[in-house]
Amino acid sequence: MKALKGVKILDFTHVQSGPTCTQLLAWFGADVIKVERPGVGDATRKQLVDVPGADSLYFTMLNHNKRSIELNSKNETGKEVLTRLVKECDVLVENFAPGALDRMGFSWERIQEINPRIIMASVKGFGPGKYEDCKVYENVAQCAGGSASTTGFLDGPPVVTGAQIGDSGTGLHLALGIVTALFQREKSGRGQKVLAPMQDGVINLCRVKLRDQQRLEKGPLKEYSQYGAGIPFGDATPRAGNDSGGGQPGRILKCKGWETDPNAYTYFITQAAVWEKVCDVIGEPDWKTKEGYATPPERLSKLDEIFARVEAWTMTKTKYEVMDICNPLDIPVGPILSTKEIMEDQGLRATGTIVDVDHPERGQYTTVGCPIKLSDSPVDVTRSPLLGEHTTEILQQVLGYEGEDLARVIASGAVGQVTK
Repeated sequence: MKALKGVKILDFTHVQSGPTCTQLLAWFGADVIKVERPGVGDATRKQLVDVPGADSLYFTMLNHNKRSIELNSKNETGKEVLTRLVKECDVLVENFAPGALDRMGFSWERIQEINPRIIMASVKGFGPGKYEDCKVYENVAQCAGGSASTTGFLDGPPVVTGAQIGDSGTGLHLALGIVTALFQREKSGRGQKVLAPMQDGVINLCRVKLRDQQRLEKGPLKEYSQYGAGIPFGDATPRAGNDSGGGQPGRILKCKGWETDPNAYTYFITQAAVWEKVCDVIGEPDWKTKEGYATPPERLSKLDEIFARVEAWTMTKTKYEVMDICNPLDIPVGPILSTKEIMEDQGLRATGTIVDVDHPERGQYTTVGCPIKLSDSPVDVTRSPLLGEHTTEILQQVLGYEGEDLARVIASGAVGQVTK
């Protein structure tokens, strides 16, 4: 049985943040009805197109397991259909610009009138305040949420991360909010609003940097490389390069083949509990008891020297050999995996984290499967819908339109060019 079987989601989302949320809910069994503009659809259908005439990977990889209905909400019949959708669904998810639903005639108050049990979940760039009407994209959220200012190297500019923590990260936060609101509704009988601002989501993911901001007020951050290098700290959490964020010194180090392979690197952590094993592996057994090296506080001022010695060892091994040697000794290491290596990883394929999907227009493509595994709610990743593919099906099965009534709606132009 699917965990969210029977839950209907009215999906008014587009691009990445909202679709990430609704795709996750669809994977858990919710019936996600994606509402799209007739003849146009989600903007990402035609962004970064790699197969002419087919939906882009940008769209397909964010809209699995959903049904698509074309609907013009400005058309009077379209408003009628939308009203019935609001009445039938459990959750409305949207990431429109602020005020867009109000201008459509579907304010929160109107939505509650139609369906007092519905949950309205929204992604916005900023929460209530002076920036709440600003348009926000992935990198803007990373910058406003503290990620960029703390990412990169000390002598360089702020850097955004390749992980989509602003868009996809916010979608994950919103999905949790929706499921929580559904749980509360079982007790209260009432729906409610769920808001996930992108800035807030990034801040939550950067909480360790706010931790360090407060520690900095009490003195230097000794586990940061700049402490050992004698570089003074400023008044804000600095960029820390590849230092570990958890207090255990760590660095990205070169491995065998780094001269030609941009990803021949490993992340190596000199965890205090396995320091003696690290010394044996790198051929420095004297460091176990040598003054200035034996305890974690002593080593903080010598991290550059220590990691240079560790790197001299890792450069004689491939990143996988480093894993094979260190893991049995409980020394925390991890290979820097390229996107190509991840897509080809048989272990990730076996767990359904990486899957191949067949598509009628673009053929087979590889995508990310559900990252969360439930033992009693297995996930089957099905392809994204074609634009308006399920319009008639939804009108009939969800909203109960039949016969002349169905023909009237189709003839109105509110639901695009319906094909059987």
